[in-house]
Amino acid sequence: MQKPSLPRKPGAPRHGVARVLSKQGLCSRTEAARWVAAGRVAVNGRVVLDPEFPVRQGQDRLALDGRPLEAAAPVYVALNKPRGLVTTASDEKGRDTVYACLEGSGLPWLAPVGRLDQASEGLLLMSNDPAWAAAITDPATGPDKTYHVQVDAVPDAALLARLLDGITEDGEHLSAKSATLLRSGGRTAWLEIVLDEGRNRQIRRLLAAHGLGVMRLVRVAIGPLALGDLPKGQWRRLSADEAAALSPG
Repeated sequence: MQKPSLPRKPGAPRHGVARVLSKQGLCSRTEAARWVAAGRVAVNGRVVLDPEFPVRQGQDRLALDGRPLEAAAPVYVALNKPRGLVTTASDEKGRDTVYACLEGSGLPWLAPVGRLDQASEGLLLMSNDPAWAAAITDPATGPDKTYHVQVDAVPDAALLARLLDGITEDGEHLSAKSATLLRSGGRTAWLEIVLDEGRNRQIRRLLAAHGLGVMRLVRVAIGPLALGDLPKGQWRRLSADEAAALSPG
């Protein structure tokens, strides 16, 4: 007679094993799915091949290549993203990604916290702490983001005020929390624009709707964390105080 299985502890929700591996900060979800499909992952001593195999995080025992897995220690990194890199782990078009800046670093797998598009540059956070990242990117809880933007004209005060009023495009309301003129010279100007939420290409779309073209876009701060003098293409670990200040909850 087959022995009855022990009842599971109640309360913990189930998630696919690939998602759980990713949420533990061990790898990307795509990489986790590859591990599972290759037969490298076991749940409670049994190899599983389905990335969606249900797992209770914190209760079920996970192993990779026969070695028990534990959640990675949290790591928080600030990167000065150069222009021309895409903010993704891999790119279907073969473009260089921000991970080129981390090669040889010895860091564990990190995910970008939010995005900067290919033509944008400046402060990009990366971490293996999904809860911390979610709090920062959540419009309701996340810190403001500050950008310095070079535009192809010199806007007057009335135009800057209209950026705060915003526009509605494709069902999305796009606006700036603040917009100020930093300096101007001839036919161009530098603006400081602060956003309290992040939508896809928000600044570029907002400025284009007001007849302004973006020549450079640099994110210089996220909440209290400034880019400072971090060289382009370089990264540094955040201190515990810096990480906590970005996501106080």
